[in-house]
This record gives sequence, structure tokens and C-alpha cells, in this order.
Amino acid sequence: MRQRLVGRLLAALAVVPLLALWPAAPAAAHGGPLVLDAAGDGATGVTVRATYKQDGHPVDDQVLRLVLNATGDGGRQVGPVQLNPSNEGQGFYTSGPVLTPGRWTIVVTAPEPNAGRAEATVEARTAQTAPPPDPESGDPGGGTWRWWVAGGALLLGTLIALALVSRHRARTPAGRP
Repeated sequence: MRQRLVGRLLAALAVVPLLALWPAAPAAAHGGPLVLDAAGDGATGVTVRATYKQDGHPVDDQVLRLVLNATGDGGRQVGPVQLNPSNEGQGFYTSGPVLTPGRWTIVVTAPEPNAGRAEATVEARTAQTAPPPDPESGDPGGGTWRWWVAGGALLLGTLIALALVSRHRARTPAGRP
């Protein structure tokens, strides 16, 4: 009985490496209509998240042609503008700064065979920049040097404490605290 169990276990272990050689089944091909989520980027651009309607996976095709058209207050128009894949991750596309500050109605479309459409109202704003350093403070680095000094002091204190503990142990005979 025990030999039979060991034999089956060894046979199962021998099969496991062979499974790695088994050809993988092809991945389910994505396709069909898209779900497009369009929004402003917080400044004067547009971002779009594109997913497949069928399974919700992000679009991974870098040659997908998404087109932006926008209409602003007073009849201002922008487009058609082709959106580019973003470095934010799969399925994200950006326009770059194409709008002027104000309220816009944006429409993003994708052609067949992966048709999709999104419409949104966004408020384009002038991009924010960091304030310049305060010249009156006399510290153009913004006070970061203080963190370096504090870190160095902490490191020095730790080294001194370790040296004192080591010295104490070297002087203490074995068996005494």
C-alpha cells in the first residue's frame, strides 16, 4: 500500500515539469466596442480611459485612433485632435494642452471595428506652477538642509550609543550584568 502511494506521488511529480512544455491556450482576443471615460486633466488638456465593453480590460493596442472634438463657450472649437497613448498605463490617452481656459463640451470617438464615444463637460484652467522661493528667507533650498543636519545628528548619536554599549560589554566579565 505504501509503495503504491509513493509510486503515484513520484509519477505526479514527474508530470509537473512536463506541464511547462504544454502549449498555452491562446488568450482571449479583445475586440468590439469600447467604453471611453473622458475628463479634463486639471489644466487645458483631456484624458481618456479606454476599456473593452465585453470584458472591461484596458485597451492595450497602441495604434487605437481616438479623436477629440471640443466646443467651448462662445462657439470656440477645437478638433479633430488625435489622442496619444499616455505613460500613465494601458488604456490611458491624453491630448496635451489643446483647450483654452473656460468651459468645454468634449466628445471623444473611436472608429470601427472598436467603436466608442464619450461626451463630457470640463472646466479648463491655466496650469498651476510652484511658487518661487522666498528671497527674503535667505534659504533658497527651502529648509531641506535642516533635515540633513537632523539625520546626521541622529546617525552620529546612534553610532556613539553602539560604541558605548560595545565598550561596556567588553569590560563586563562573563556572567555579570
